[in-house]
Order: sequence, then C-alpha cells, then structure tokens
Amino acid sequence: MHYYEVAPAQIIRAGSSSFTYHSKTKLAVGAIVVVEIGKKNLPGVIIERSAAPSYETKEILHVTSFQLPVPLVSTALWMSDYYACHLALVMQTILPRGILKNRRQREKTSITPFRDRTNFLLNEDQRAALQSIEQATPGSIILHGVTGSGKTTIYLEEAKRTIASGKSVIVLVPEINLTPQLVDEFANHFDDILLTHSRQSEAERHAVWKAALNNLKPHIIIGPRSALFMPALHIGLIVIDESHEPSFKQEQSPRYSAQRVATILARHHKAKVILGSATPNIADYHLASLSHRPVITMPKRARADAKAPTVEIIDMTKRANFTRHRFLSDKLLRQLEFAVATNGQALLFHNRRGSASTTLCNNCGWSALCDHCFIPFTLHADTHSLNCHICGSKQKVPTSCPTCRSTDIIFKGIGTKLIETEIARLFPKKKIIRLDGDALQESITDTHAALYKGDVDIIIGTQSVAKGLDLPHLKMVGVIQADAGLSLPDFGASERTFQLLAQVVGRVGRSSTDTSVVIQTYQPNHIAITDGMTQDYLHFYEETLKIRRRTHFPPFAHLLKLTCSYKTEAAAIRNAQTLARQLRKVLSTDVAILGPTPAFYERQRDTYRWQIIAKSHKRALLVDALSHVPQTHWHSELDPVSLL
Repeated sequence: MHYYEVAPAQIIRAGSSSFTYHSKTKLAVGAIVVVEIGKKNLPGVIIERSAAPSYETKEILHVTSFQLPVPLVSTALWMSDYYACHLALVMQTILPRGILKNRRQREKTSITPFRDRTNFLLNEDQRAALQSIEQATPGSIILHGVTGSGKTTIYLEEAKRTIASGKSVIVLVPEINLTPQLVDEFANHFDDILLTHSRQSEAERHAVWKAALNNLKPHIIIGPRSALFMPALHIGLIVIDESHEPSFKQEQSPRYSAQRVATILARHHKAKVILGSATPNIADYHLASLSHRPVITMPKRARADAKAPTVEIIDMTKRANFTRHRFLSDKLLRQLEFAVATNGQALLFHNRRGSASTTLCNNCGWSALCDHCFIPFTLHADTHSLNCHICGSKQKVPTSCPTCRSTDIIFKGIGTKLIETEIARLFPKKKIIRLDGDALQESITDTHAALYKGDVDIIIGTQSVAKGLDLPHLKMVGVIQADAGLSLPDFGASERTFQLLAQVVGRVGRSSTDTSVVIQTYQPNHIAITDGMTQDYLHFYEETLKIRRRTHFPPFAHLLKLTCSYKTEAAAIRNAQTLARQLRKVLSTDVAILGPTPAFYERQRDTYRWQIIAKSHKRALLVDALSHVPQTHWHSELDPVSLL
C-alpha cells in the first residue's frame, strides 16, 4: 500500500491543507486525483509521499490523466507559506476551472500575425545585453531599456536560444488585450504558441492548459500573470514585459506578486527570469543591486537615426496658456493641428474615464453620490448615465435636483469621453478612436492593425495606451493633466506618475521623424513630472530612494495592509481600534502599527471600511501578526503595491 498527502482544491479546515490517502498503485507527486471528503468527491493534488499513518485512511477514488510538473507543485507550496494563504486557494489558482468535466477535444487558440516575418539586425547594446543574459546564472535579470531600445528583440532572441535548447518559454504581459504588438511579434517568429487570457471561455482555457501539459516539444506560452501556472514540463526562460505594471500583483487571495512567484518557479526549473521595463520598480531595482543580480541597461533607441521628441511643459495654473479652449492649451492644439495636417497620428492621454467626474446642482450644491459607496458618480454622456467606478452601479442622469428641484444641473471635471466629444467638434473630418476601460471591453486587438497602419488620426486613451504600443505614424503626444495621481495618499503615487509619464513620452521619438510631446500639469516642478518628461530614471530612483529610506517604506520596510469591512461605521471603527490595540500589545516592538484610519474608499458596496498598516524590517514578523487577525470581516495583504 502507498500513502500520499493530497491537497484538495477546496478549503476543508482552516488549519489543514492536506490529508493522507492510500493507493494500491504507486503514484507520482503532482498527480491530480479525486478523493472523498465527507460526502463530496473533490479534485486534489498529491504534494508528497507519506509513511503509513497510525490511523485508518481512505483510498484515492480516481487518478486523472493529468500530472503537474514537480517544480509547479513546489512553487504552489512556497506561495501558500510565503503569502500565509491556505493551500486550497493556491490550488484553485493553478488548476483550471472544471478540471473534472468531460470535454470534447478543442483546438488551442491560434494567432495570425498581420505583418511579414522580420529578421533583426542587432545593434551594439542588444548584442551586449544578450551576452550578459547568456553569462548570467539562473535567476532574475533586470533589463532596463529606454522605450524604443529594442527590448522585444532581446526577448525574441533569448526565446529562440531557449527553444533550441529544448526548453519552453513563458512570456507575461500586463494585460493580453493591451499588448497585441508583442504577441504579434512572437507569432512572426514561432509557430508553437499557446495564448491564454481571461477573456477565453472556460473550455478554451482548459484546452490551452491541456496542450501545455501534454506538449512534449518546447513551446512559447503568452498571457497575463496566470500564465505562470501553465504546466510546461521544462521551462528555461520567463519574460515579464513591462514588469513595473501593478497588474502583476494579484488582488484576490492568494495575493501574489508575479515577479516573486516567477523567480521561485524559475529557481525550481533552473531557469532565467527577464524583468523588462523602461521604468523598473524602485524596490526591484534596489533588491537587484543588493543581491548582485544583473541589471542590464540599454540607454539608446534601437534605431540609430531616431530623433528625440521636443517636450514642452504647460503650466495649467496660468490661464493665459488656455485662450482657445478651457482644458486644451494653445500649444497642445497647435501641435495637434500640425501632426494631423501632415498625415501623422496624435495621441491624447488622460488618466480618467467618463465625461465628467462630478454632477452638481448649481443652486443648492447637491452632488450625485453612489448610494453604496458614497463617492461621486462619473457622467458617461454616450450612455446618458451616471456610473460608479467602484461598485459598478448606474443611475439615469437627473433632469432636476432631488433636493431643491432646480433644473440647473452642471457637470464638472474632465474624462476621456468629454475629450473625445471636444476633439470631434474641433476636428470633424478626422478619424478618432477612444481606448479606455470602457472601450477596451472589446479589446484593441481588433483595431491594432488600423492603428499601426495610420488609418486612425487621433487616439484618446487612459493608461491603457501608455504601454505596449509602437505606432510608426505617431507624431505627437499630449498629456491632458500629468499630475492627476500625485495627490493620492500613497507612498507609490509619485513613482506611478513618473512611470506613466515616462512611458507616454516614449511613444514617440523612435524614428527619424520630428515628433513632439506637450505635457499639461498644475505641478510643473514636481520631480515625477520633470524626470518623467526627460525619462531620467536614475535621478528619480536615487531621489525617491532617499525619501523611502527616511520614511521607512519599501524597499526599506515590509508592509502588511489589514482592512475590515462592516455594515455600520460604528462597528468598523470599534473593531479596527480593538485589533490595533491588541496588535500593539502582542507584537514585537520591531513592528510599527499605523492607524486605524478610514480606508481611501471608506464606503464600498454598502459597507464601511477601515484599515491598519503594519510596518517592519522583518517580513516574518508581519506573517506572525496574521495569526492575531480575525478570520471574518478582515482582509489582509502582505507586500501591497498600494495603500489605497
């Protein structure tokens, strides 16, 4: 008789993550089996062999044809331990939904490139980068290349070498529908590509998962952070493109960082991880220098004839700059007119969806707030509705004030839909497209060919368009309000603003064509604005590191965010204060407890939310603190990328 520890993909008991079962046949670690728990038959994964216990065990009911690679099982165990998360939740993350369903054979998702295959001539920086990657030992490598420096070429060449060695490659992108160009580049060079993303049906994702599991040949896997858990047998390379993006952190339990998990998975496969970005996360950059891991810099554009754009900052506090339009400066309009008049494209960037952010009564001051979240509704003029961007609830636009009955309703604030309306009025004969969180429900993949060919004159979008787009016809970029995120009460607000601005500026200046950038801001002297416009990463890094060291924020301290949610404000305050007092009593003096304070979005979906922040130089102390946090009404997050 053989005995095994099986981890079910469902929480059975809070303190138990695996149970001992027996089998008459010898099985392997990673085998996906069906076991009886109570009256349920559940899928589970064999995580280790076990000695015969002193108690009676149940027999494994069924052994499926699926077997996870051992490195993936080891990574799952690490995730459960490192993020203090029940192993069942990790198993739910790495296994496809409906794994026990009987399915008819489906074809995997195919990718059809719209451009011919391309052979690259490597420049000096690219050759040096590839040589450094080849010489590096397995582990993480930061590829710090300015926008347009040819990082994708590095990914492709290193992927070719890895495939030739008989090992597979995983390429992570921030969001699959926002990076069609990178997917297209790989499709131009590789035939065996497995594409996975959240917009595929359950059956489609299962087919891709099964193809990864059963494919004995090396292949390329492309997808968002969940693509890490595709069960490739032998992985030689993991690429994380735009590695600074916050979408690589999972928001639901297990709240893992794709960068950290990729490093552990690569360690078990003896593989390399390339973290590619023009604006690497400050914490990652600092950690690489401390651990003596390679940081490869590519400071020049890939094209030798590339001309840097002219970049101008417009002070929004000076109304003399806005004589033609209330939020489009005279300079921005002149550059926009010139770009489209000379058959070029223009990109207008704004970090807010909707038509207006506030709906007010001009008579009594009433404001339209979400009944569930108590935040202002955003006007969406195209659907004639007020939308809450927190809970998603909608209301009709009022024709009169519900308080004083006045019909003098006004709408204030700027959103992408309002910008689209104004630009369409100013340029009625031009082809305009809006790419924001609403428009992207359909994805930009369908419109990518039109954007690349120059069939679109003016592109309007949010941060979605600040990354992953290489548009050869783009002549001008305008930023409507660069400092929109600087006032947020979060330690990473300045870094995110810098990253976003540097990425936006990098959309142009990739060829010999004259290009321009116009940045409108209320804070023209802020370091995130000045360094963002010049793409001076090292200066911003050094100055921000000084502030983080002085204020004890990452990378100089670890963080734990605890958020409670109750139906009444009094209950939220009372329970938050009680837990804060308890933590201060029982925890080491090496743990600082901040708060409790109202969460940034205090009211959300009919509940009140308060939070506590714990800081420590020793992460293990924060993991220990979780044992004092109640299981109900509280959500915990280790290593949060934001405190909002």
